[in-house]
Amino acid sequence: MIIFVVKSPLVKINYFFVLVFLAVCSSGTAQDSLLVVTAERGDGVYSLLRKQGMDPARYYDIFLEMNQVNLRDGQELYAGRKYRIPYIPESVTEAETEERLGNGTEYPIFGSKWAYVSPVSEKLKGAVYYLISGHGGPDPGAIEEYNGKTIAEDEYAYDVTLRLARELLSHGANVYIIVRDADDGIRDERTLEIDNDEVVYPNEQIPLNQLERLRQRVDAVNKLYYQNMGSYQRLIVTHVDSRSRGQNIDVFFYHHEKSKNGKRLAESIHDTFYNKYRQYQPNRDYEGTFSDRSSLYLVKNTLPAMAYIEIGNLRNKRDQQRILDPDNRQALAKWISEGAILDYSKR
Repeated sequence: MIIFVVKSPLVKINYFFVLVFLAVCSSGTAQDSLLVVTAERGDGVYSLLRKQGMDPARYYDIFLEMNQVNLRDGQELYAGRKYRIPYIPESVTEAETEERLGNGTEYPIFGSKWAYVSPVSEKLKGAVYYLISGHGGPDPGAIEEYNGKTIAEDEYAYDVTLRLARELLSHGANVYIIVRDADDGIRDERTLEIDNDEVVYPNEQIPLNQLERLRQRVDAVNKLYYQNMGSYQRLIVTHVDSRSRGQNIDVFFYHHEKSKNGKRLAESIHDTFYNKYRQYQPNRDYEGTFSDRSSLYLVKNTLPAMAYIEIGNLRNKRDQQRILDPDNRQALAKWISEGAILDYSKR
């Protein structure tokens, strides 16, 4: 099934678990009863929480807060170390949780494991997002070798984009996925298999010519923009950079020089990343920037206010670790979505 417009059900935000967690952690005896598990080789925060039968998107931030001193770079697990798991009271049944939150929705484009999207809030009610992942189809973007296998930029940009779409949906947004692959879904592997069957909305084959590829995406977004006139509309483009192998970069953002709304969106996401780094990696400066880049074809020609995001350098070994780790890709998507929520709150 190809998604044209996807919308999550509208629900009220639920703070029950967070409040219970805080209440439990304020008691020393309760802390002693918290579940402690040992991370195995290859575990990330999301996979560790899933093993405990927990929704990782809901408990990710709580887990990081609980285990801050025991994480590498503020968000990565050490194999063999013990980690505390957020408390879920036994008296709260799954049925009761569903009653409070409302029913979720399944979106096959995310793949079987990630298809079910639980509603989290109405923070993005009324917002419309167009998401474009870089390259795709006959153009894989930058390619590199990793552990004897070829990896491609477009596969990782697409995976982050799908994760971002899922986050935005959970907060009530309408989402158009402009470049999509019907059978990839969100993938939790480090090495993502390369294919070339991506299409562009509504279901157009991606042309060989680079300029035609860009025009195709611009046309798709601009037609939808006119259809949704009167709504808050934003475009988020996700790329993986391909600089020299020795250049390590932080996530950075572009916007159109004459777009106040685009600048605010880029700045909101940038500020979110800056604050997350201060919180989770206090000993590491965040050097990502936001700036105008009106010369880029997508930036220059698309109508919605937009942020163009470079999530790292595929050729750099250090950046590869950020991009190839599925938990890091999930964190990138979550932080981008939080920046989008911040921007929407300022409208």
